[in-house]
Amino acid sequence: MLRQKPRSFSPLVNPEEEAFFAGPQTRWKEFKMVVKVMLEFIRGFRMLHFIGPCVTVFGSARFEESDPYYQVGVKVGERVSEMGFAVMTGGGPGIMEAANRGAKNAGGKSIGCNIILPFEQHPNPYLDKWMNFKYFFVRKVLLSKYSFAFIVMPGGFGTLDEFFEALTLIQTKVMKRFPVVLMCSDFHQSLYEYIQHLAEYGTIDKKDLDLFLLTDSIEEMEQHIRKFAIEGYGLKRETPVQPSPILGEDSI
Repeated sequence: MLRQKPRSFSPLVNPEEEAFFAGPQTRWKEFKMVVKVMLEFIRGFRMLHFIGPCVTVFGSARFEESDPYYQVGVKVGERVSEMGFAVMTGGGPGIMEAANRGAKNAGGKSIGCNIILPFEQHPNPYLDKWMNFKYFFVRKVLLSKYSFAFIVMPGGFGTLDEFFEALTLIQTKVMKRFPVVLMCSDFHQSLYEYIQHLAEYGTIDKKDLDLFLLTDSIEEMEQHIRKFAIEGYGLKRETPVQPSPILGEDSI
């Protein structure tokens, strides 16, 4: 019978998360892990409960301010804020910073769900409120839970993971059919062709191609979100539920 040897953990990875995916631990360690995850969820719920409807913008941390995609991210954040949504991102630099910056430019709410990493990721300076997460899976849930639309900008593995998870949850009807917008067609053209390839082979249905919009147009993005989020879910501009100081709750 195979036996698992004790593992030495990399200093570049959250040791608790690495241990979680390393197989069975002691009962006490497993219990402590569950409690820590639960507490991180509760902290996230308390922080995000009063911010109102959000649109989440996904994108790479690696784009500089001078990059054209960064500038598109700023325009996306501005337009989303002008529509009355809070702009939520992963809270880091690059495209995430651009979208949060656009929200601030337009006087809207700017929210970040930042993951603690030893490289690349740190909260950007355009956030009204943010939370640092230890666990990727907790962060991913909260990036989705409060959003009525998802905008996917150029990015890498993490951005694609978030894009396909949103599509999978919508396709399987685990999540309502919120609008998903894939921005910057030049960057995503090969990805779109690959998704068409999946439909041709029958691994997805051809109607699944309608689960997202591929566009370069800020106006088309806005129309899509207005139709399927604002009108589709009857969203109205109104005073949100107010937090209770007695419970230690606060709002932006």
